[in-house]
Amino acid sequence: MAQGKRKRHTKHRGNAAGVIETRGRTGRPLSASERKTASREQRREERLNRQPTWRSAAQRAAIAGVMMFAVLLFIGPKHSKDRLLAALIYAVLATVLYVMVGYYLEMYLWRRRMAKKAARR
Repeated sequence: MAQGKRKRHTKHRGNAAGVIETRGRTGRPLSASERKTASREQRREERLNRQPTWRSAAQRAAIAGVMMFAVLLFIGPKHSKDRLLAALIYAVLATVLYVMVGYYLEMYLWRRRMAKKAARR
């Protein structure tokens, strides 16, 4: 008995330029490690191409300020009554300084990276 329903054939189709296009994926599937490497590289590239913001600089500076506060609190002079206040003042000043320096450094590096990328094209 003949087959009632014909199977669908995938076919190559040429376009006006003569290039043959195929449907779907034509290469072999990527292994798990290759997929992980590709996605890691893609995430890194996206992160490096993102323009720096004041918010990201403030977040980095806040983390550094908290760490500096903890270090100054534990390393500061033991006999001082104002150890907590001194550690807090130094940490706040350092955080403000880190925000500005961090933002402008990131902006400089980002502009340099974008200029190199544009020169490569």
